[in-house]
Amino acid sequence: MTGDTLRAVAVVPARDEEESVARTVQALRGLELDEVVVVDDGSSDGTAAAALAAGATVLRIPGHAGKGGAVDGAIDRLPPADLWLFADADLGVSADGLGSLLDVVRSGRADMAVAIFPPQFGGGMGTVRRASAAAIRLLARYRAEAPLSGQRALTAACLVAVRPLAGGFGMETAMTIDAVRAGLRVVEIPVPGLTHRATGRSLGGFIHRGRQGLQIARASLARAVRLR
Repeated sequence: MTGDTLRAVAVVPARDEEESVARTVQALRGLELDEVVVVDDGSSDGTAAAALAAGATVLRIPGHAGKGGAVDGAIDRLPPADLWLFADADLGVSADGLGSLLDVVRSGRADMAVAIFPPQFGGGMGTVRRASAAAIRLLARYRAEAPLSGQRALTAACLVAVRPLAGGFGMETAMTIDAVRAGLRVVEIPVPGLTHRATGRSLGGFIHRGRQGLQIARASLARAVRLR
């Protein structure tokens, strides 16, 4: 890119998302982005092939690095960018709504913009979300409405401030804490129509949220220790 145009790259972590990743990539390619990168975190299905066919650059992670590790490793392998957009692979066509996050960061109104999902059916009981919000409030004095949202646009300087990214599903909670502590401007923006696959209240859903809660606790504890 030349002149004062900012290079913007989307990073989409994915594991066994063959059914939705192509629609997500296609929606993101309709935004003002220079590249859409899918990070295939050890998928056992056709996630990588579907993403490639949809026009994404695909980086494959051998084994399973977890969400935060996969994204952090991918950033090390990518050329520098001025703006970054993180998006989950299961957004499908609703990913086109993330342009509002890019607009806020591109215009200089925030260093990090986080998407707020509309109310959705089929989720859990909110225990992990409340725990994450409490950790952010305690450690960064910031009241987060969408502490677990993986849909985030941020500047290159903000990305430096929040790296290395916390492991697994602790990534988002830690990003908010680290950005606010660094004195950066974090805003949360409702994105109408944004949707993703709910984990539900099945046994698998509770196991997923238990793992998520442990990883958030680990990331939060690491940041609590730094306050001492």
